[in-house]
Amino acid sequence: MLIIIGAGVAGIGAAFRAKSTGIDYLLLEKSDSVGGLLDNFSIDGFRFDNAVHLSFATEPEVRELFDRVPYFTHQPESWCFDDGLWLRHPIQNNLYGLDVASKVEIIEGFINRPLYGEPENYQQWLHTQYGYAFCKRFPERYTQKYWTVSAEELGVDWVGNRMAQVDLQKVLTGAMTEHTENAYYAKEMRYPEKGGYKAFIQPMIDEITIQTNSPVDRIDTNNRQVVVNGISHSYKQLISTMPLPELIEKMDNVPEDIQELARSLYATQVDLVSIGFNCVIETELWFYIYDDDILAARAYSPSVKSPDNVPEGKSSLQFEIYSSVMSPQIHSPQELQQNCIYAVEKLGIAEKKDILFTHHKKLPFGNVVFDQGMEERRDRVLEFVRSRNIEVAGRFGEWAYLWSNQSLLSGFAAVDAMCARDK
Repeated sequence: MLIIIGAGVAGIGAAFRAKSTGIDYLLLEKSDSVGGLLDNFSIDGFRFDNAVHLSFATEPEVRELFDRVPYFTHQPESWCFDDGLWLRHPIQNNLYGLDVASKVEIIEGFINRPLYGEPENYQQWLHTQYGYAFCKRFPERYTQKYWTVSAEELGVDWVGNRMAQVDLQKVLTGAMTEHTENAYYAKEMRYPEKGGYKAFIQPMIDEITIQTNSPVDRIDTNNRQVVVNGISHSYKQLISTMPLPELIEKMDNVPEDIQELARSLYATQVDLVSIGFNCVIETELWFYIYDDDILAARAYSPSVKSPDNVPEGKSSLQFEIYSSVMSPQIHSPQELQQNCIYAVEKLGIAEKKDILFTHHKKLPFGNVVFDQGMEERRDRVLEFVRSRNIEVAGRFGEWAYLWSNQSLLSGFAAVDAMCARDK
């Protein structure tokens, strides 16, 4: 028997792969709904995903599954709001809307940017890419809002192609014209016509069996048993997609040094404030917010992603507000909702009278925080877990920066690795 812990996209992918290869499995999900971060919820006929989700998968194996569902295609055009200005994303390539003095300061800073050699942290990486002036006004401020720590506290291995690198020609062009090429790392974004983002994985969900309301109490690796709601289930193989620090807490006989390393790993939490409007508002698909008096780091429109997400003649927004153990959330849900109402008006999107409702939901895990040295600490924990013949998968199982397509493939890979090891 293969036991899979967690029915997010990685766990669903693992179960789907296990079934297709004829492996007997038990997929456990602690909540009464499945999909994890890809799940959604409804309020008065309005559907909201658990934070912004759009697919830009290129892998044939993922596309073959996701493309079973009719979808809309969106251009990855996003914007940024800073002190009354709407600037096209990424700002480093789109300085056109700034005043002349700001442009000169940023371009001069770019030309004279420091060279650290191998950057020791994300702040140094930013400085070598964009210069001091730009970083102080934009990415360093946003880092604090999104990652909940300063850029100096983050490593650099996670960056990859997530931040657009620039050259002088692109900087100058973007400063003199608003007609610039799209520098986003994906050329198109896809979203299901109906059913929210979860619809992409619904065909897999329909083909597998999931045991919900089944939180794991304890994992006995010596006797190969998982205790769920006081009942022991024996396993031959085990795949975990639950957050790595939580997995360590559930395992028996974990050395103190491994427990300490696991406790040092942390992720952001996300307060979602969802808003329904009694009219059709004009807004972007998604956008980033730099102003400090607006608590949200970014927002998106479910009704722009698909009209199926709202009743006819209505529209919606969802704001994402981040916190962590390093920067705990100090505001009440009511205060967060009021701040987002304030944001709607300050951003010029709508008036308070246009709002039908606001709703608050907290996600306990948003993004893994890549603080300095995290990867080394994480890898030692993963090495221990695998030494106990447990495979891990997914964003929080692997404790990595994985998108939905990568998490799905991670679930596949965990089953494949397990099969290869048992041959």
